[in-house]
Amino acid sequence: MQEHSVLGQVALAYSPVIGRNRQVVATRLTVFPARPDSAPLVGPLLHALHEVWPPLADGATPDLAQRSAAKAPAAHAVVLNLADEALLQALLSAMPAPHFMIEVPAFMAADPLQSPSLRQLHAAGNVLLLKGRPSAALPADVLSCFVHGIVDSEEDRRAMASALPGASGHARKLSLVQSGVRTSSAAALAFERGAVAVVGWPFDDPQPRPSGRSTVPTDVQVVLELINGVEREEPVGKLEMTLKRDPTLAFRLLRYLNSPAFGLSVEINSFGHALALLGYQRLKRWLALLLASSSKGNNVQPLMHAAVRRGLLMEELARTQGDAEVRGEMFICGVFSLLDRLLQQPFAEMLRSLPVPERVQQALLGNGGPYGPYLDLVRAIEAEAVFDIRSAAESLMLGLGEVNHAVLRALRTAKQLDG
Repeated sequence: MQEHSVLGQVALAYSPVIGRNRQVVATRLTVFPARPDSAPLVGPLLHALHEVWPPLADGATPDLAQRSAAKAPAAHAVVLNLADEALLQALLSAMPAPHFMIEVPAFMAADPLQSPSLRQLHAAGNVLLLKGRPSAALPADVLSCFVHGIVDSEEDRRAMASALPGASGHARKLSLVQSGVRTSSAAALAFERGAVAVVGWPFDDPQPRPSGRSTVPTDVQVVLELINGVEREEPVGKLEMTLKRDPTLAFRLLRYLNSPAFGLSVEINSFGHALALLGYQRLKRWLALLLASSSKGNNVQPLMHAAVRRGLLMEELARTQGDAEVRGEMFICGVFSLLDRLLQQPFAEMLRSLPVPERVQQALLGNGGPYGPYLDLVRAIEAEAVFDIRSAAESLMLGLGEVNHAVLRALRTAKQLDG
């Protein structure tokens, strides 16, 4: 990815847009100006974003309701949430490519000076989301520019019970998107009330309690044995015999390794071939992804989505250190940081059978260590907490440009893994 100076002028955050089937159907990218008195140039910003989300080849326009119903992958859908009025005005005037969905605050939608830009964007195919409830009915020609209304759960807990106001005599209603969702139960309630999608990570679900389990599901056990075997550098024949106990795991591993994100020039067709090309330590990273994706249940998809991105972002944040071992451990730390919720087992119990380096274990158990501050930074980015992002970056002596380049590189690689 190219270096973009504009990324030093913003703080980026991301969260999932989750459809009714609990699949992640889009990424919400929130952009904060680094300095409130200076709006970054929109053109260079869009150029940087195009490296992650290029215009769709078929010219298709994304729609959250349709993507949710079709179980569409999140790869090419992005919702832009620009947290600055001047920056958003510049974006509306810049006529971005139609594959960008754009949030527009209700107060701006009600401003007659913005109406021409909104109508042009709508005509060009951009999906517009009306953010918040207007204090008065919008003119019919303005309301018709919007497809969805997005309302934060803290702003209006009854958001799903009624339609957003429209023009007098205008019967059209917007489909509703609930933002600020922090638990699986809150997402379920929003969908019961008619939401087509929710925005937010379900990280505030109850912590898993000690299970007392002496065994784990078969597929999890196979991956754990493979990780242990790779850690001990066992012969490839023995590792392949372990993998043969669950053929679906072999298929998923080969799918990961042959994805564009991996960047190999040849197709990997067996575990032994992968080991010969990659070596034990690089292969261990992708086994970590297999373990994270071994969870079952209706609500785990957003957590697996987050775990992959955490691992990739942690690795990217460590890239400037030039230490392959540290990058590998940071990747595993990020992926495993949600493993307690994915497998519903506390870390203190799980780590008895899961071989992880001491530095990773410290971070997973909340005992600090060198990787803990990086995990704090990733969590701040996920929470769209701009002051915490700045504070965490400063504590690591990272500039916003470095952090934002890492965010976009990680999201681009994750998009390639999603297929």
